[in-house]
Amino acid sequence: MIKLSAVIITYNEERNIRRCLESLIGIADEIIVVDSFSTDTTEQICNSFNVTFLKHEFEGHIQQKNWALEQASFDYILSLDADEAVDPVLKKSILEVKSNWEADSYKMNRLTNYCGKWIRHGSWYPDTKLRLAKKDKVSWGGENPHDKLVPKNDKKAIHIKGDILHYSYYSIDEHIVQQEKFSGIAAQAMFERGKKAPAYKLIINPLASIFKDLVIRVGFLDGPRGFTIARISAKSVFWKYSKLRKLWKKN
Repeated sequence: MIKLSAVIITYNEERNIRRCLESLIGIADEIIVVDSFSTDTTEQICNSFNVTFLKHEFEGHIQQKNWALEQASFDYILSLDADEAVDPVLKKSILEVKSNWEADSYKMNRLTNYCGKWIRHGSWYPDTKLRLAKKDKVSWGGENPHDKLVPKNDKKAIHIKGDILHYSYYSIDEHIVQQEKFSGIAAQAMFERGKKAPAYKLIINPLASIFKDLVIRVGFLDGPRGFTIARISAKSVFWKYSKLRKLWKKN
């Protein structure tokens, strides 16, 4: 059976990290936690488990996760966020993969808990993620703050059973604050790539976002929470393009 390194980045994650670490017991042969100088009890909680706890200055989600990836001792990695955990079905699937590793990478679904309710429709499910891979066959890419693990070749990832359990927002206000913050990070990343924001995108793109979430991906089946998620997602799209326009005017 191969040896597996679980890799996690943290910053003030005392609310979530214990659940994440407990879910890795029995599947991870080492756990690497890279922390960007938390001021809460994250470090103390991590040190109560058998983990390697490292501190590293945060330069961006993608940069931090790539640095964390390099710290793994083993050639095979499982990457989780601190607010995620492995469900029992996925745990079983990962153990099966460890016994018979066949691909460069593996992907699985992610199920999100939003304000105490599991969201099973819209853009949030199945929300497939590639998180299990040979370390030298992947790297973190995407666009901050929306990072993703990207294969270095065109080999297809194998989909395995089970869910990553994502404990996202505990309140609607928390969701709004985070999306407002993330929209600014995304706008800056788009600006640095030279991407423009014509005025029509402030109207068309938010409307398209709501239509996709509620109608195409039947987010309405999640009830009031589904409508709330769609509304805040549309707001985030509006904020992103609005901030991008301001960056171009300023510069």
